[in-house]
Amino acid sequence: MLDLTVTGWLLAVLAATAVGLSKGGLAMVGIISVPLMSLVMSPVQAAGLLLPVYVISDLGGLVAFRRDFDRGVLLRALPGAMAGIGVGWATASIVPVWGVTLIVGLIGLGFALNALIRPPLDDDARRPTLTAGSVWGGLAGYTSFVSHSGAPLWQVYAQPLRLTPLIYAGTTTWFFAIGNWVKLIPYAALGQLSAANLATAAALTPVSLAAVWVGLRLVRIIPPLLFYRLITWGLLVISVRLVWRALAG
Repeated sequence: MLDLTVTGWLLAVLAATAVGLSKGGLAMVGIISVPLMSLVMSPVQAAGLLLPVYVISDLGGLVAFRRDFDRGVLLRALPGAMAGIGVGWATASIVPVWGVTLIVGLIGLGFALNALIRPPLDDDARRPTLTAGSVWGGLAGYTSFVSHSGAPLWQVYAQPLRLTPLIYAGTTTWFFAIGNWVKLIPYAALGQLSAANLATAAALTPVSLAAVWVGLRLVRIIPPLLFYRLITWGLLVISVRLVWRALAG
């Protein structure tokens, strides 16, 4: 098990809670998990530590959303996601994490500002297309591989589809759950699933699973318009943080 300080364990518990909430349907919350742990360790080690927590928490999310997801949306995005994970694996040793963080932050910032500034178009739902699913699914897969931060790019694809909150949350959970299971192979090959990381992740898993239930309860009671407004503002705040973090090195 990792030798963390009291502050380190506090941040780890907060990160695990964020992971669980994201698997309970509040996908944008999960993006803060790696940045939190990066305050006390390298981003690479933080990503390796949290991947098992994500994978186990996915099981809770998949049970909760076993019927609530859009198969068509998933099928159009998953091939691109697998390609993005493959590119992440192939370029893991040459691409700096801060560069990916900056790109994710800028794209998320632009999307959130556009969604908040433009007039509301409640009936302007788009149809899922293979092109959009491949592009945004690929980018989400790549950035998810690097730092578990694929949620803003997934949101660019999924939010304009105007799925109901429950279907949106379930589809998001299934998309990242499948990606996380696939990521176990390259993470293991790159040596990021050490015995110490796995032991620490096991200690954090109960916290994350409890947070899955909390997230699920919140998704079921939040009205649709408020739900999308909250995740858009969440995307804005997180994207600003990501840009600042990348520029600050």
